[in-house]
Amino acid sequence: MSYPPGQAHAAPGHCDLAVVGGGILGLALARELLRRRPGARVCVLEREGRIGAHQTSHNSGVVHSGVYYPPGSLKARLCVEGARELGSYCEQRGIAYERSGKLILAASAAELPRLEELERRGRANGVQGLRRIEGGAIAEIEPHATGVAGLLSPNTAIVDFSAVARALAVDLLEAGGTIATGCEVQGVLSGGRSLRLGHSHGATEARHAVFCAGAWADRLARAAGAGPDPRIVPFRGAYLRLVPSRQRLVRSLVYPVPDPSLPFLGVHLTRTVHGEVLIGPTALVVGARDAYRLRSVRRADLLETLSWPGTWRLLARWWRTGIAEVRQAALRSELVRGAARYVPGIALADVEPAFAGVRAQALGRDGRLLDDFVFSATPRALHVRNAPSPAATSSLAIARHVADTAERSFDLRR
Repeated sequence: MSYPPGQAHAAPGHCDLAVVGGGILGLALARELLRRRPGARVCVLEREGRIGAHQTSHNSGVVHSGVYYPPGSLKARLCVEGARELGSYCEQRGIAYERSGKLILAASAAELPRLEELERRGRANGVQGLRRIEGGAIAEIEPHATGVAGLLSPNTAIVDFSAVARALAVDLLEAGGTIATGCEVQGVLSGGRSLRLGHSHGATEARHAVFCAGAWADRLARAAGAGPDPRIVPFRGAYLRLVPSRQRLVRSLVYPVPDPSLPFLGVHLTRTVHGEVLIGPTALVVGARDAYRLRSVRRADLLETLSWPGTWRLLARWWRTGIAEVRQAALRSELVRGAARYVPGIALADVEPAFAGVRAQALGRDGRLLDDFVFSATPRALHVRNAPSPAATSSLAIARHVADTAERSFDLRR
């Protein structure tokens, strides 16, 4: 099932509820709200000319199982719930969804305590089927991989999140919702009984709004009256892919043991539903919130990053890591070297450029990278302030979570 572009609408002058942002999360939320309130006037306002133009369509396609996240966190709960719901949704809609499994490898004995902590977290979070793999048995799962031990998550899956977003858009349109693309919201004015959303089509008066604006979440939250903390700082993640003749080196998904101090998972190898094997990503602070090309710079984006106190506190703490990321971004051989720690047969001649994505990462004034989903409220509005990975995995569960809050906070009766 595909989203029919011809059914996109002009932005309405009035609606009951506006969802700002037409990525997978905004579409899932609009669909959920309309399912709960049939007949309500629900519209999605998307700045780009198509839905899912940013994080939804620039990722590795991994449906995470919930291993990484601290027990009790929103990420832990919503990822586990969301992965289960997403699998069922894809089955209902005929969307390719493969439980390929993930192998997290400890390359040395020094990483074993962190591997054990991941296993503890995964079991506490209710992740099904986790199994410890000792070094000699790794080759039975991934013949070309190596490590001293591993953690197998057999229910980790892969999917095309763009296909999921298109299906959600169809659901929304068939239920009577509207989607306006090329409609960048530029201002928010709160009134006694509505919000006035100024955008590139004019303006929409909405009784209530939910902002799922990804890389632009902080700007729109401030425009609606929220505080400046946290700030979105864009991290560019570039991927390589194995050339077709070398794709046999990886059967499923091979990940390192991540640094628990950072909300990134390190250089990993992932097979996609389209048959490619990706290597990456890098994690480099860049000069534009849509810097799919490394040299892209937008003056306003760069100034906001550099003027934020948290940026300098982050750099002061993690400058060594930053230098390593610059090397990986600049030198293809460094990214290959990272992957070869776990799959030694990979060489520079085996890879080619794939694509890049930009992670909308919330950064606190204190220099802390926020590791959990963050939501906030302003008059007549809710805001998704931090929703990086695994937000796509969790999208249906996040939609339910935010819709629950909306039902308590908003008057959605006609």
